[in-house]
Amino acid sequence: MTNEVPTHVITSLSVALVVLAKAPVPGLAKTRLALTVGSEAAAALAYRLLSHTLATVRDSGLSATLCGAPHGHPLLVELAEQAGVELTAQSEGDLGQRLEAAMSQALCTHDAVLVIGSDCPGLTVQHLHQAARELARHDAVFYPALDGGYTLIGLRRIPTGFFYDMPWSTRSVMPETLRRLVALGWQVWSGEPLADIDTADDLVHLPKHWPAPRVEQMT
Repeated sequence: MTNEVPTHVITSLSVALVVLAKAPVPGLAKTRLALTVGSEAAAALAYRLLSHTLATVRDSGLSATLCGAPHGHPLLVELAEQAGVELTAQSEGDLGQRLEAAMSQALCTHDAVLVIGSDCPGLTVQHLHQAARELARHDAVFYPALDGGYTLIGLRRIPTGFFYDMPWSTRSVMPETLRRLVALGWQVWSGEPLADIDTADDLVHLPKHWPAPRVEQMT
């Protein structure tokens, strides 16, 4: 049973919410963090982050999908069932290609789409509702990440090739995305920057009651 809220209660648009995530297993999830805390600890934290994200998604009441890789992994199936969201497969390709495919799929049945990852524990139901509301008045919405990317992106349509050759995993992602949107003449809304968890330096942004993984002593 889900807590889905009629979208008209939040916004005049039909808004889909997609969580783009990898299965929280060693060697696949949080590989940059694993360099300092080890792959097992990184995977355990990835599981907790994804579970937390899906609980927030469930509580938002938005029409939600977990777009996971590899598709059908038992942990993804388990977490999707716990949250009451549909599990779909990620496409092949780089992050831009996977983003475009997930957003295009959602826009087949909705007026607009929000996409988030699974590594921003500070993203709340209020953030999701605010982004959905702003999509009624803007062409694109964001919650930027402190590292120069974004923790949430929302669009009402996708220009062909918009994500092509984006400098992913750099501080240039958000500025380059904004540059492309300005060139299109789009109206853009941006919320407060939020922290995502990619490296050991980011662990300070975990909720205070969460135990942080210990940094391994590398020899």
